[in-house]
Amino acid sequence: MKKINIILIVVLVGLIVLGGYVWFYENSHQGLEFIALDVGQGDAILVKTPFGQNILFDGGPDKRVINALDRNLPFWRRKIDLMVLSHPDSDHVTGLVSVLERYKVKRAMNTGVVHTLPAYIEWLEIIEDEKILMDIAKAPMRVDFGEDLYLDIIYPEDDLVGIDMEDNNMGSVVAKLVYGETCFILTGDAPISVEEELISFDLDLDCEVLKIGHHGSKGSTSFGFLEAVMPEYAVIPVGENKFGHPTRRVTSNLEKLGIEILRTDELGDVVLISDGEEVSIE
Repeated sequence: MKKINIILIVVLVGLIVLGGYVWFYENSHQGLEFIALDVGQGDAILVKTPFGQNILFDGGPDKRVINALDRNLPFWRRKIDLMVLSHPDSDHVTGLVSVLERYKVKRAMNTGVVHTLPAYIEWLEIIEDEKILMDIAKAPMRVDFGEDLYLDIIYPEDDLVGIDMEDNNMGSVVAKLVYGETCFILTGDAPISVEEELISFDLDLDCEVLKIGHHGSKGSTSFGFLEAVMPEYAVIPVGENKFGHPTRRVTSNLEKLGIEILRTDELGDVVLISDGEEVSIE
């Protein structure tokens, strides 16, 4: 009996300690966390909302996204409320297959384009098999996550369901995440021609944070687009690559405008915090 009582006491103390840790964690992270995950040469953005939701934009080129998520999510919050695929290129979709296999995913979103990339086909098949609700990204579209927190899909405006695109980048989902008075723009691999369209739409693009398009390639992030957004922070998800990303043109333009550059290949996971009024680096 004494042995049983000791075990019960140990278990009870453990539960109390764990409960205290959970309470401390949840109450010490009351803002929104925008995390560019270090997954090498690819995109994977995790957003942890103040309401307990996890949003994942793209998954990088391989299974490294799992380790990155494990670094940033406590075990009791290892679920994805919304998974967004910007476009079906391997450095954006491949890691999402692993996420579907390891995490509980409630909803997914993509443009519905057709593509023969095996990882994209597998991603779609798992979503269908698991009966995960799929939303089609088409502007204008808004997803609400709580008070003063929402995601606006601002591109593409055209219905791309069933379309086999010659250039997947042209169909990249571009989204604006708004929390209180702060906002973040995510661009996938959208090229300059898409940026020009967004400017012509006369949208309010002014945001504190811009996820730089296509890892800082020469085909994205025009000076005019930077002037339209005028972010405080430019987040560049990038790894070792043969393409010269980010290009000097992009980094030079950012420097000219006084925009702080945050690169995952230099900093690892890039964590930005919004309290609804301003954005800061953790």
